[in-house]
Amino acid sequence: MTNVPHAESEDVSRRTYLANERTFLAWIRSGLASLAVSLGVGRLLPALLDMSRGTFLLLGVGYALLGLFLLTYGSTRHRSVQAALAEGRFEAIPPVVVMGLTVAGVLLSLGTLVILMF
Repeated sequence: MTNVPHAESEDVSRRTYLANERTFLAWIRSGLASLAVSLGVGRLLPALLDMSRGTFLLLGVGYALLGLFLLTYGSTRHRSVQAALAEGRFEAIPPVVVMGLTVAGVLLSLGTLVILMF
């Protein structure tokens, strides 16, 4: 019976590390999706619609920058959370990152909406 608490804490620790790994993979998926959208908006849409590339290119660059940020920050975040877990502490995501991603997402969404409407 004395092994049960140890086994439970090991299981919780294992699940926590695996959750961090799944979160890292979500950062990667989101970054790659954003890069795919940048290609679609910046290159494919203007060609399909036979329109000037200027606005589409600007929006595509925005999605590409978001994708690059998600890929690089996701890797950095994964390493910092791994270190925090090893030390038994919690690593919260900085509010400035949450706000920056929210603002970027809203601006890119509004830009996409404007292009779709006109």
